[in-house]
Formats: sequence, C-alpha cells, structure tokens
Amino acid sequence: MTLLDGKKTSEAIQDEIAAEVAAIKAKGGKVPHLAAILVGNDGGSVTYVNNKVLACDRIGFGSSLIRYEDSVSEEELLNKIKELNEDPEVDGFIVQLPLPKHIDANKVLEAIDPKKDVDGFHPTNVGRMVAGLPAYLPATPAGILQLLKRYNIETKGKHCVVIGRSNIVGTPMSILMSKCTYPGEATVTICHRNTVDLAHHTRQADILIVAVGRPGLVTADMVKEGAVVIDVGTTRVPDETRKSGFRLRGDVDFDNVAEKCSYITPVPGGVGPLTIAMLMTNTLRAAKHEVYG
Repeated sequence: MTLLDGKKTSEAIQDEIAAEVAAIKAKGGKVPHLAAILVGNDGGSVTYVNNKVLACDRIGFGSSLIRYEDSVSEEELLNKIKELNEDPEVDGFIVQLPLPKHIDANKVLEAIDPKKDVDGFHPTNVGRMVAGLPAYLPATPAGILQLLKRYNIETKGKHCVVIGRSNIVGTPMSILMSKCTYPGEATVTICHRNTVDLAHHTRQADILIVAVGRPGLVTADMVKEGAVVIDVGTTRVPDETRKSGFRLRGDVDFDNVAEKCSYITPVPGGVGPLTIAMLMTNTLRAAKHEVYG
C-alpha cells in the first residue's frame, strides 16, 4: 500500500507557483491577488480561509480577507461582490461556503464574474468544464486529478466509483474522470444516498472516490483488493485526548481499508491540502488570463 501524500504534493505545487511568481516580480509584472469573503465564525471555514491566506503569503501572492457577521444582508454581500468584480487589483476571489440560510448561495455564486471565479463554481465555468473548454476547475476535484497524475496512477479504462453528487466534488469529479484526458478515460459510476446496495458498486471500483461527510462509511468489506481509494471526507468528531477536543475523520475506515489498497489518501493530509494548492493555481491562471484571454 502506498500513501497518497497530499501535503507533500501540495507543497510541491506551491513551490512551482512561488517560482513563477518570483519570475513575474523580477520582470516587474503584476503580483497575483486573491480575495476571500468569509461570513460568520464557523470553525472549519475560519481555519480553511486562514490557511488560504497563509498559502498566499508563502507563495508571494497578494491577498485580502473580507469578513462579515452572520447577520450581513444579501444585498450588502452582493454589493461587495460587484466591487470585487470591478477591482482591477483583484485577479480572483472566493465566497466561502456555507452561507447563512437567509442568503441565497446560488444567487451569490452567479454574481461572481466567471473570469474571477477561482473556485470554479459559476455556471459558466461548470458548463465550460463539461464541454471540455478552458475553465477554472473546482479546486478539490482538480487536486484529486493532480494526485492521480503525480503518482502515475493509471485511469484509462478503469472503473471509477464516486460516492457523493455535490456540485463541489462528486458531480464534477465524475465528469472529469470520464473525459478524454489523463487522468480520465475511466468508466464512471456515481452513487448517492438512494443507491441500492452501495457495497455492490464499491466492490467493483478500481478507483473509489468518497465525498459525503459520513465518517467511516466505507468499510473493508466494501473495497476490492488493490483498489485506489481517495477519501475527501473531513468531519470533526469528538476526541477528549486532543487539546482541540476533536479530530478529523474521513469517510473511509482507514485502519481497516488501507491494507487492501494499492493507494489510499490519509485524513488529514490527503485531499485537503491539495484543495488550497489548486485554488492558488486557479488564481495564477486568472492573473495570467489563461482561461478567458
């Protein structure tokens, strides 16, 4: 079994970006700038956004963090998005999800200029991804592709089973794995809460990607020998032995599943760090006008 080290891979990608940013600076070019909007004080979201800001500092990007209380109105948030859309200094920006219930997340995402949508959630970028046109790919699926590529994992002709159909991970992942590219060209099955006999499908997977947020959902009897297992789940579970009072647990029962796999991601240290690296990649592409010219 080989551990798919997302932390190490993420650092390698960020080092590559940092070198390119240094070259841009040396030539007197504009330094890429990422802005992030954070609403409320959800612990996971705060940590994630702070890690994005730290990554910007590490690789030489400019960054802005815009914070609002949970009580912010939808109108005020949309006005800030309009301001960022029109700000020539900001190359890309994100609105951290989830948002409070009184704010329509779809309305917010659709308000973002697709050219600055470095999360890859705008319908224009989703449509371009499906059509095989240049687009900003959602960061988590893009990170998984990088992990498969950098570990030289064969995907052509393989059976890929994706558990989860969210617009952020499951659905785009299933589309990308079926594309005529590498990684890709796999036969894809997508499973969800209404799938009958989930284990029947997972046992057929050469590549199993799990993104549902249900700790320990995938057990050893659900995985075939030699499978590649990608665990996207990161759920906080109580742990009195930790100073924080919790630990992160994936959707896969790692301790028992790992011995059956050819490759597997840990939680933490697997997919999570790559999500940030790919957000930085999208921001660099935005600064260079690679997608929309």
